[in-house]
Amino acid sequence: MDCPHIPVLLDSVLDTFHHIIPNSSKNIIIDCTLGFGSMSSALLDRYEGLEIIGIDRDIDAIDYNRESMKKYANRFSLIHDSFATALRDIIKSKKDRIVGILADLGVSSYQLDNAHRGFSFHSSRLDMRMDVRDSINAEYILNHYTKPELERIFRDYGEIAEYKKLASLIASHREKTRIDSEIMQNIAMKIHSKRHLHPLTLIYQALRIEVNNELGELESLLDSTSTLNNALICIISFHSLEDRIIKTRFKQWTKSCICPQESFKCECGNNHSKGTILYKKPLVAKDSEIKNNSRARSAKLRAFHFTNSLPHF
Repeated sequence: MDCPHIPVLLDSVLDTFHHIIPNSSKNIIIDCTLGFGSMSSALLDRYEGLEIIGIDRDIDAIDYNRESMKKYANRFSLIHDSFATALRDIIKSKKDRIVGILADLGVSSYQLDNAHRGFSFHSSRLDMRMDVRDSINAEYILNHYTKPELERIFRDYGEIAEYKKLASLIASHREKTRIDSEIMQNIAMKIHSKRHLHPLTLIYQALRIEVNNELGELESLLDSTSTLNNALICIISFHSLEDRIIKTRFKQWTKSCICPQESFKCECGNNHSKGTILYKKPLVAKDSEIKNNSRARSAKLRAFHFTNSLPHF
């Protein structure tokens, strides 16, 4: 089976890790969103002594990598779990060997193109679970969440201006019949979309984030990695909610003084900086990559090095 996913910003990822990876058999990178292994295999090819631990919630990705990554023998291992859960345990046991954390927060091409998974507008299903073992999917949310809960999702995760109207339409329709993908598409057409987006884009984004607790997972990843030393974290995000969280946290990590703003003088010791933001602005895809993979258009790569020994780039 050919790899069913085109990696985004692969060259930028390789260039970013090039700054910090010594070619030693004792070093580990944790690929928090393994997907179909394109980035991990590229890193393993480049660094013969590197070990990678790949984490993914999607059993299809796990099954694919069990076969495709056999060639890396003892340098690659798999974990079928959410990265929020797995990362804490790995850092606790292998902290001194970890030189990098990689996370590509986007939905894979395979998940989008596979109608059975219910991520696409063209799917007849409303699922959107990264891990099919989870009990709550998008259809459950639309048919069981209260109107205030729906408003919260569409306001906070979709940033939809007419979130109250949207929640009301859903609540009204499901009094008559169960909400399915066809009904949801009809409802979406009654909502004004911003930035010339398809009306379902932000609705599906909000549902997917809620189904998979995506922002909570990201916050947990950042909490866990904040204890690392001499390691680099590289994250690719695809919408402003994720990018805002990453950007804010990286800025907090650079602060040497953590005293309250109302303090007249520093009392914290002024030595709390965890390291350096590698890029002043996020790296984005070049026109040539976007031409070959339109899904790269919204990708942003940010990186942070947990020491202050590297300059800004």
